[in-house]
Amino acid sequence: MMRPRKMKQIEITVLSRDVDSVIEYLGRKELMHFSSDNNDAGAGSSNKTPHIRENLNRLQSAAVYLGIELPKEPEEDTVLLQEEEESMAVTLTETIFELSAKENEQHGERKKLEETINEALAFSKLNAPFSDLEHLSYMTLRIGHLDPRRHEELRENLADRAVIIPLDDKGRVLAAASRKGRFALDSALKNTAFTPIAIPEGYKGVPSELLESLNGRLAAIDIELENINAKKQEIKKEQDTILKKLAASFLMAETVEEIKRRLRGTQNAFVISGWVPADDVKELVAELNRRTNGRTAIRSYNPEEVENVTEGREKVPVSLSHGAFVRGFEPVVLSYGSPLYGTLDPTPFVAFFFSILFGIMFGDVGQGMILLLFGFLFGSKNSKKSLASFRGYSVPLKAVGISSMIMGFLNGSFFTNEHILVKPTQTVLGFFMRILNIAGEPPERILNLVPEKGNIGKVLYFFGFTIAVGVILNSIGLVVNIANQFSLKRYEKAIFSKSGLAGILFFWYAIFMVVRIIQGGSFERYDYAGLAIPIFFIISGPAIWRLLAGERPVLEHGLGVFIVEGFVELLEVGSSYIANTVSFLRVGAFALSHAMLSFIVFTLSDMVHKLTAGPFFSILILFIGNAIIIILEGMIVAIQAVRLQYYEFFGKFFSDMGVAYAPFHFRNKTKP
Repeated sequence: MMRPRKMKQIEITVLSRDVDSVIEYLGRKELMHFSSDNNDAGAGSSNKTPHIRENLNRLQSAAVYLGIELPKEPEEDTVLLQEEEESMAVTLTETIFELSAKENEQHGERKKLEETINEALAFSKLNAPFSDLEHLSYMTLRIGHLDPRRHEELRENLADRAVIIPLDDKGRVLAAASRKGRFALDSALKNTAFTPIAIPEGYKGVPSELLESLNGRLAAIDIELENINAKKQEIKKEQDTILKKLAASFLMAETVEEIKRRLRGTQNAFVISGWVPADDVKELVAELNRRTNGRTAIRSYNPEEVENVTEGREKVPVSLSHGAFVRGFEPVVLSYGSPLYGTLDPTPFVAFFFSILFGIMFGDVGQGMILLLFGFLFGSKNSKKSLASFRGYSVPLKAVGISSMIMGFLNGSFFTNEHILVKPTQTVLGFFMRILNIAGEPPERILNLVPEKGNIGKVLYFFGFTIAVGVILNSIGLVVNIANQFSLKRYEKAIFSKSGLAGILFFWYAIFMVVRIIQGGSFERYDYAGLAIPIFFIISGPAIWRLLAGERPVLEHGLGVFIVEGFVELLEVGSSYIANTVSFLRVGAFALSHAMLSFIVFTLSDMVHKLTAGPFFSILILFIGNAIIIILEGMIVAIQAVRLQYYEFFGKFFSDMGVAYAPFHFRNKTKP
């Protein structure tokens, strides 16, 4: 298609109970580009967004604890959030948080026990009096009499906050706790009729029973932590998929609520307004009526019926529709800007000329084959995730790879080798020579870009060919602009501007005149008229248009300004067309530099092969040389091809930018 798809503005009035389902459908199908008037907060929207975000944060925290990576956007099979899923999320996260709290508690207890054991061991090695244990940082010790019948009661009261160790069968015990737990320890001992006893002066060391009990408790905690970790892994295995689905549903719900917040509406209904391709409207209406059992009112408008469009407050979004080949070059166009709605789509021209220009500048069968292989690799559905980000380069790489291979066959280069393609070339040329009854030996190559004695003229003809390509591309840009201006009813720009009818007539006549002179002709008197008449209309265009439109004064800013502007316009027209055309000499220059660089690599490889009497270093030089050419020169040539498209082609008609069609969607992944 040479024009973008026709668009219609759709206005959907939907009940509050159906709005979630409608938004879900629009997000899945990626059909509606929301209008600029969807900016008022919906009066009927219950603000659930903070609640949804809170649940999302809980799911994220639970997933981090389990070591699960949650999706950052809804999946293709994500369903809209239901009440039972919210309850499931709360129950599941509470279970996970309880396990996490229990694990943290056990780790904290373990840390305290390790500190106590380490300090007790350190003190025992000092051979210091037992009474000095009161000075320990982490441990509190109490020794005294306690009725054996009350040991269990004391243990229950203290739980895990202390260790009770019987010292003999006469009721003497040793109680150990952390320094922070000493008040709880003393209180519990007092309640169980604990009677402190004095430690004999000079008694040294730490009772072995204390260390054994502490180590036993440490081992018990380790077992408990192992059990917790096993439970954690079990939950991860069982709930991995569920957590991801819940997170995706909450993400979808959050997006839906955000859309509802921006819609116009009341407590009972919402109005959704947006742009939809005309050929998708029928499907949209049918599906929405099915989903809501006919409870949806839908109206459609052509762009010229929309007040915001006619008054210039809103631009109709542009949706491009292409086959696989042309679609691969859409990013080149859209990175510069989107064409205005209703104007010609330049993407097919970009796809064709980008491939041609790249191939001319990068002619080599082997190197082009590498680009082609990378194109297939990036485009393969079975390619690794690391290559998925390069999928958009698949089609352009295939196109320029084939173009480079064709040009490489013409100049007889295969991975810079000048001999491999000699026989195939002679076979092909010999076949055509026999058909055309041309006598003689077929040449070794069709096109020789390396300057040699006797072929300078052919090289100059090649540069002339690149200029011809530039003339064609510039002319297409001018024709596109003229067609666009007429379709937009900007007749003055279509007829009188330097990129309008007057400009293209000047350009074509100048090219005709130059070609005639190069072929041996001379500058004739009628050439003055051929150049002057278009220039006159370019310079006088605004005044002529004002005269025809009945606007006064004809010279809007006076005669002096008219003369100065005319002189500047004359200089700009001449210099811009010369620059736009001569700029394509760079295509020939890069083709020549590529041929010379390939010649140098091949010659160097051949010299090394003769000097070393072995193929290893020769092959190494070929490999390194080709790698450098493919990577560095390949990027340079691509940049030059893009530059020529941007400045010499787009500059003719991309004066006003449109708005690219960006339908509402849940997922950032673009449709194939």
